[in-house]
Amino acid sequence: MTHDHTAAAIHVGHRDSELNERLSSGLDEVNFPATGTTAADQGALSVKAVDDNGDLIGGLSAWTWGGLLGIEMLWVREESRRDGWGSKFLLAAEEAARGRGCDRACVSSFTFQAPAFYQRHGYIETGRTLGIPGGAEDVHMYKKLS
Repeated sequence: MTHDHTAAAIHVGHRDSELNERLSSGLDEVNFPATGTTAADQGALSVKAVDDNGDLIGGLSAWTWGGLLGIEMLWVREESRRDGWGSKFLLAAEEAARGRGCDRACVSSFTFQAPAFYQRHGYIETGRTLGIPGGAEDVHMYKKLS
C-alpha cells in the first residue's frame, strides 16, 4: 500500500504531551522486540530526603529497564552539599535497583556538575557529548552494580 504524503505538513511548537506519548509508544513497538523486554521491565525510581521542617534536602530521579538503572537527576540543596546526601541518594538508588534485578547503571553529568562524584562511586566514563552551552561537555558514565 502506498501513502500519498504530498499534503502532509510539518508543525513545530513547544512540548506536546500527546505527541510524546505517541512517540514513546511507537518506539516501544521497536525497542521491546529488539531488546527482548516488555513494558513490565520498565519502572521509575525516586529517592528523597526532607528536613524537620518538611523542606526538601534533595533527591534523585531515575528509571530502570531490563536490568539497567538510568539516573536522570540528582540534586542537593546548597547548604546540605557537604553532608554526604549525594552519596546517600546514589547508594540508596543503586540498592533499590539491585532489588529490581538491575546489575548495571548509567548516568551523564555536565563537566561543570559532578562527573568526579560519580567516578568516586565507581562509574567509568564511556563518552562525551560536546557543545554544551558555556563550553562544557556532557560526560556519560557506566557502572556494574554486581
